[in-house]
Amino acid sequence: MTCSFFPNSAVFVLGAGLIAGCASGPSYITNSADIVKAADWKNTQTVTVKITEHDYTPRNLKLKIGQAYKLEMKNMGDKDHYYTAPDFYKAIATRKAMVNKFAEIKAPYFDAFEILKKSGQIDLYFVPVKAGTYTVYCTIDDHREKGMEGTITVE
Repeated sequence: MTCSFFPNSAVFVLGAGLIAGCASGPSYITNSADIVKAADWKNTQTVTVKITEHDYTPRNLKLKIGQAYKLEMKNMGDKDHYYTAPDFYKAIATRKAMVNKFAEIKAPYFDAFEILKKSGQIDLYFVPVKAGTYTVYCTIDDHREKGMEGTITVE
């Protein structure tokens, strides 16, 4: 399912997977609602990723299992960019995604986030569940080949 939002002439696209059982690789967290409900959201850690042409800053993230997080994905560049990390998104319990405080999306999981040029931010609220090192990358044109790749490590 793909959802589009048009706040302030900016388009934000959130890609959501359709059926967890059909996904290749690790399966999605099936008890996300229980994990999200039990999380300590008053002590949420905020992690900001600034997105520019062919770069994520920081490029590599380190997160802890069980900690509640808000991941701020901010596109500061002149081009649209993706923050794609399908295996990571399968390894977390997702609470919601927010688009510049104009929209709140509640879904059991996501595959990728596209943040359009100079237009804003998408915030993902989640709890890491499975340890591992996951690749994050941009799927637009040759952006990944030009260096738009990083890792998210969950310990």
